[in-house]
Parts: sequence; C-alpha cells; structure tokens
Amino acid sequence: MTWLVILVGVMAGACGGFLGTGGSIVMIPMMTEFLGPNQHLYQATAMMMNFSVVVPAVMHHCRVGAVHWGLVKRCAPIAALGVIAGVSLSEQGFFSGRGEANLRMLFGLFLVGNAGVELWQAIIRAETYNESYFSINDAKNMAISWRLAAGIALPMGLIAGFLGVGGGVVAVPLQRRLLGIGIRSAIANSAALIVTTSLLGATYKNYAYQQFHGDWTQPVRLAILLIPGAIMGSMVGSRLTHRLPKKWVKVAFIVLLLAAGARMMFRAWHDLS
Repeated sequence: MTWLVILVGVMAGACGGFLGTGGSIVMIPMMTEFLGPNQHLYQATAMMMNFSVVVPAVMHHCRVGAVHWGLVKRCAPIAALGVIAGVSLSEQGFFSGRGEANLRMLFGLFLVGNAGVELWQAIIRAETYNESYFSINDAKNMAISWRLAAGIALPMGLIAGFLGVGGGVVAVPLQRRLLGIGIRSAIANSAALIVTTSLLGATYKNYAYQQFHGDWTQPVRLAILLIPGAIMGSMVGSRLTHRLPKKWVKVAFIVLLLAAGARMMFRAWHDLS
C-alpha cells in the first residue's frame, strides 16, 4: 500500500502544480478510495502536502513573471482569517464521527458545483479559452481594492480550511471573473496564496486532529510518504501550465473536478444510507 500512497503524491503534486489547486482535490478522493474514508485525517495531511506542492510551483511561476504580488499581498491576510474560520467549522459536531460522511458529501458537492460553473462558462458564455481580458503586465498594474481582495480571498480561505483543499478551485475562477485575469496568471497567484493558507491551515487542523480525532503522528506519517512525490509532480505540473495549450488547461480543470467530486459523493451517500 505504501507505493500507492507515493503514487497518489506524485499525481496530486502534478495536478496541483498544473492547475494551481494545491493537489488536495486529487489526493483526498484517491486516499479515500485506497485507504477508506477518514476525511479529517486526509484533510490534516492534505494541508501539509499543499504547502510542499505550491512552494516549488510558486518558484517557477515567479521565474516566468506570472505572479501579481500586489494582489497576493492584499489577499493573504484575508485568506488567513478565512482558513481559521473554515477549520473551526469543519470541527463542529455535525462533521464528527458518523457525520464525517457529511463532510465528504460537501467536499464532493463543492467539486461538482465548481465543475458545473466552469462548464457553463465554456458552453453558454463561450469564454473558456480566452487567455484574459488583460495581459499579465496589465493585470499587475491594476489597483486591487480591499473589497475585491475580500471577494477572492475570503471564500478561498473558508473553503481551504473547511475542506482541506488549497483553495485554488475558488481563487482561480474568482480572479478571472472579478478581475479579468488570464488563467495562467490566476493559477500563479492562487499558488502564491496557498503558501499562506496551507501553512496556517495545516498548523490549526493538525492541532484540532490531535484534540478530537487521534494521534497527531498519523497525518504526519502519511504526509512524509506523500510529500516527496508531490514535490516532484508539482515541478513538472507548474511547467506544463505555461507550455500546454490553454484549452487543455481548462478542460483538465473541469474533468478533474467532475471525476473527483462524483466519486466522493457516491461514497458518502453510501455511508449515510
């Protein structure tokens, strides 16, 4: 089973670096499939893995000049508040014990919902493959208000803390819709923000895991197996973001959300029945 966990790390890292999501939307469903349901364990592990995935990805995004640091600096403190609130919410009694399946169901619904929104944008509004309303350089010169920053960072932080994901599945489309930033720059900004949310979220979630669910060494041991492969996968994935056709990036994003979300919902529904 160890080699399966390592493989999950590689795949999660590659998807996280490629799509700016942190990798949890791959890691959590796959770990549920291979090791059985244990959402709080996987979320505590995922937040540690997310940090390891995005650091090399952000380094590459910086080298190609894709990160809008003004946006990142304004969003980071708001996202940090959101992630603390999100972790606190995930530890409520409704999501503990047998109710852990409720958390998995919401995780799946969230992924499928995001996929539906992205697909609607592609089919109805026919804007899926436009790189941006603005170039990356134009976006960097935009003045980002606190209201716009909160509109991006607060939902990102809440979802990151509540579901254990990096938050890119929220931050990427919000940047595109609120600011008109192209998908590649939005992915780079998202990855930079995940550095903050994942580090803070991992600390708080692992503390909560020790208090309410089990030995804190469990997520740490799992993360040790996942992280080396995740880092290697992330380095490859972040390079592909800037080399593959943008159509492929968008299609991969939608397919990944649909597949992972549908499977999580099916397993959770079975456990709640």
